[in-house]
Amino acid sequence: MSKGKYRKSLTILPVSLVLLGCETGDAEEQSVDVGEAVEYTLTGIEPGSGTNDLAIDMLDDYDNLEDWEVQGSSTAGMVTSLDQAIKREKPIIVTAWTPHWIFEEYDLKMLEDPKNSLGEEEFIETIARKGLAEEKPNAYAILDNFNWEIEDIQQVMLAAQYVPFEEASATWVDENRDLVEEWTEGSETVDGEPLHLISTPWDTERSSSHVMKVVLEELGYDVDITTVDPVIMFQALATGEGDASLAAWLPITFGSYYEEFESQIDNLGPNMSGALNGLAVPAYMDVDSVEDLPEME
Repeated sequence: MSKGKYRKSLTILPVSLVLLGCETGDAEEQSVDVGEAVEYTLTGIEPGSGTNDLAIDMLDDYDNLEDWEVQGSSTAGMVTSLDQAIKREKPIIVTAWTPHWIFEEYDLKMLEDPKNSLGEEEFIETIARKGLAEEKPNAYAILDNFNWEIEDIQQVMLAAQYVPFEEASATWVDENRDLVEEWTEGSETVDGEPLHLISTPWDTERSSSHVMKVVLEELGYDVDITTVDPVIMFQALATGEGDASLAAWLPITFGSYYEEFESQIDNLGPNMSGALNGLAVPAYMDVDSVEDLPEME
């Protein structure tokens, strides 16, 4: 019988890991060693967060994970544990998501999740208030053209671990002029025309908002960024208190908010595809799927 969530979610700090000969033996033996080495524990983030709860639910979806547990701590705690394990070339399995700067900093791979327990691919979409296309067609066209890859946003996120987002974004714009010119092709300069971007407090959205701020300000716009909770973001655009946002995670994460306000906003479509929750491991680990993880003996 499967354990309840209270048995599968730990909130204490992880004990030291012991690496058990992952470079020898066949794949099955290595897999068993991985389970023992991580004490059949997934290193999670904040207890109660969507990602952590999905990981706990995953344990019920896969028979081989029935006796595994999720160690809840914090995002910072997860990153610290990952960093320490990689420095020692130890096995570790963490709850993760893309885009995230850890995939630029470390050589990681996402484990295949055949049952999609942690969700399917999401898109980060650009949304705007009604009337923006008519009132500010130049800015609207740039927002509509804005599209980049996971690697792009992760580069900004990683740089922002060491310098302010404003500086990280300006550097990225300077180093990616060809892409920026695709967004701004045919655009006209303006003289201080205001534009109000609404964002969320996530590093992904801080990255995209500040990059767009740099791009628009180079064309003469006076850009302001307001960071709010996701539901407030949708409300602000629906009521015209903001002009646009680059931060709508759809169809899952913000799906309920979008359904509520869909008729009151414009959707310009995805600005990034491939956002995903999953379990990540260092590339040196000989495991590729959640189904490869061993049962506890």
